[in-house]
Amino acid sequence: MNAWSTDLSRDLLTVLRDLAGDDSVRAVMLTGAGRAFCAGADLRDFSAAMTPGDAPLDTASGLREWYHPIVTTIREMPKPFISAVNGPAAGAGLSLALAADLVVARESAYFLLAFVNIGLVPDGGSSLFVPARIGFTRAAEMALLGERVPARQAADIGLINMAWADEDFEKNAAALLLRLSNGPTRSYAGTKRELNHWLYTRMAEQLELEASIQGELAASKDFTEGVTAFLEKRPSQFTGQ
Repeated sequence: MNAWSTDLSRDLLTVLRDLAGDDSVRAVMLTGAGRAFCAGADLRDFSAAMTPGDAPLDTASGLREWYHPIVTTIREMPKPFISAVNGPAAGAGLSLALAADLVVARESAYFLLAFVNIGLVPDGGSSLFVPARIGFTRAAEMALLGERVPARQAADIGLINMAWADEDFEKNAAALLLRLSNGPTRSYAGTKRELNHWLYTRMAEQLELEASIQGELAASKDFTEGVTAFLEKRPSQFTGQ
């Protein structure tokens, strides 16, 4: 399910930086291997690090070291970037998808701000990208209720650009990538700068706020319960602590 691990982060950041600096690459498309786009952070890694009596899990450092540079590289890349969401995009996987300029999806895919389901808050830029796309009302609904948004609904509300029938997805995504690759690259780069300036001028500040709040919540009992319940495949019993 392409869960977000340190190895994935390191490899993805290296590739993104290489593509950003390669003038022969005029458009970039990111999709997932297998049946998912990205299922978010690997909760097995969280569980392994949550030893009773030890210091709280250091989520903030991981965000600052990997997640923030990845989404920032995507936003600042001087060429169009497409997220082709072939399956579930959950938690940090949703953040990654929405960092793109254009987001397209297979109809069978879904989008999920899953953080609340384990006692955390949106991170990886999702507290910025989601309301920028769909406004406060729907962003609050996604963040507080933690429910799946099917791809077709996501397109209807403006969370993503297009949802295509599964059988047409790869063909249509490839055609979109080719169109952008053959387009006016400097015009696209200028458009990105304009949109970034209007919508994301305070992006670094917001990413730091996400990391700070997430660091606080990683020490909470509700987070421990949320991860444990997920791995044990049972409903969480949150206490608000």
